[in-house]
Amino acid sequence: MPSIHNPRVFLAGASGVLGQRLIPRLIEAGYVVGGMTRSAGKTELLSRLGAEPIVCDVFDREALEGAVRAFAPDVILNELTDLPDDAASIGAYAGRNARIRTEGNQNLIHAARRSGSPKLLAQTVAWQLPDGPDALAVAELERSVLAEGGVVLSYGQFYGPGTYHEQRVPAEPRVGIDRAAERTVELLDAPSGVVVITD
Repeated sequence: MPSIHNPRVFLAGASGVLGQRLIPRLIEAGYVVGGMTRSAGKTELLSRLGAEPIVCDVFDREALEGAVRAFAPDVILNELTDLPDDAASIGAYAGRNARIRTEGNQNLIHAARRSGSPKLLAQTVAWQLPDGPDALAVAELERSVLAEGGVVLSYGQFYGPGTYHEQRVPAEPRVGIDRAAERTVELLDAPSGVVVITD
């Protein structure tokens, strides 16, 4: 009997607000999930959600390449951000978030190329950022993902449990966090392009 291969998703940013909602949905849809986090303290949470925890820092290029190759994914899903717990501090994190979109994303692309070029999907934002490092980082991420034949997931502002907008709905473009997770799973087979995920 030939073995039935369950598609494998390497989820970078697995312990984030969206990542935690994606894991159970991916598993329900028949995927094997490798949940990457840089925090060893999050492994129990990821295991509980059903993922195989992978502790790795996206900026450690060599370790990342080894982790991706060992997991042998069919899909790499980049949901990485570097954002503070408090929305008021977002400005102070701009440089860190830009770095994760540029260097972090490039490291994932490099690791993908070294492990059989799995399909690549990466998150970005559906609203216009003011000119500056953030906007340049988003443009670079989108360009590099599309150059690999990947899919850019352009999300509206998240609202709902665990997000910056738990109590009230933000301005458009916006998307409920659970709806964002559902759409992401549906889009794993999408052709290369930019997909806007909003309500």
